[in-house]
Amino acid sequence: MAAHASPGPELLELRDLRDLRPLDLAPLLAEETLAWREALHWDFGRSADLVRRFTELRVLNGAALVSRRGAVVGYCYYLLEAPKGLIGNLFVSEDFRSPENEDMLLRATLKCLLAAPVERIESQLMLFEAGPPLVRRLRALPGGRQLQVFERDFMMFDLARADALEDARVGRDVVFEPWSSTWQEATAAMISEVYAGHIDARINDQYRSVAGARKFLYNIVQYPGCGTFQIGASLVALDRQTRALCGVCLASLVGERAGHITQLCVAPRMQGRGLGRALMVRCLRAMREQGCRGASLTVTSSNGEALRLYLRAGFVSVRRFPACVWEAAPGPSRLA
Repeated sequence: MAAHASPGPELLELRDLRDLRPLDLAPLLAEETLAWREALHWDFGRSADLVRRFTELRVLNGAALVSRRGAVVGYCYYLLEAPKGLIGNLFVSEDFRSPENEDMLLRATLKCLLAAPVERIESQLMLFEAGPPLVRRLRALPGGRQLQVFERDFMMFDLARADALEDARVGRDVVFEPWSSTWQEATAAMISEVYAGHIDARINDQYRSVAGARKFLYNIVQYPGCGTFQIGASLVALDRQTRALCGVCLASLVGERAGHITQLCVAPRMQGRGLGRALMVRCLRAMREQGCRGASLTVTSSNGEALRLYLRAGFVSVRRFPACVWEAAPGPSRLA
């Protein structure tokens, strides 16, 4: 990658991540781990371990910003799952953080992805400094004509308040049971049904099919970057008579005494009965019983129904971040 000048006081060089060693990234990853903990109560340590491992193998695709002194002050990496690309993370050290430097990294990463045979690029950048005017900034990047930007909220709940939550009465025809892997296939089918035509399926195309939802669930349970799956706080709602799946709430441990609701989903035939709140309340109480002090979740800001559910329960939005999608127009043409 060629060197570029940042508009700031110091010239920064763009480097290919595959040219770096884990030691080069160590100070930046330490700073990022602290930033995740302070901003989101999230332990980034296991994700940092993966970054170091793939850097050592020289297979981490992306770009790094390097100062004149040779310090790595920012990085952005991507994954290629043709025909889709995923921008996995972007972080710039506080002393160098600016829209210009973030955009420099994002532009370099997009150029690499656009050179590959991709039809869609997804990105949810939790620590990206959105700043106004975000959409105009992003449209100036490669592929901007096909850009969609969705605002999302990172919300937190004080689990000391879990016992005071009012439960929802859903009727005697519904029973709640702990989650087990036997419900994975039924949950994947329910997710693809619930999110058909939903705004979240525009953000994450895994919601659009049973196969995609199955992969989404696998990542929640198995991928370290999603936290440690909290099976004791995850549960399903079943029809008492038929044992058909009515709803599911899944949780992970993402930090020291910090839980995260990774999925809350209610079958269409059961919506409007308070089942989503009932699942959420039980999940939150289980997290507290397992020693968590706080719980978090993410929600698309324009998903008014879900946002109202969380606000009424006592969740507070602590950060808004962009979910970006670059997608090729319908037809045989590629994203360009």
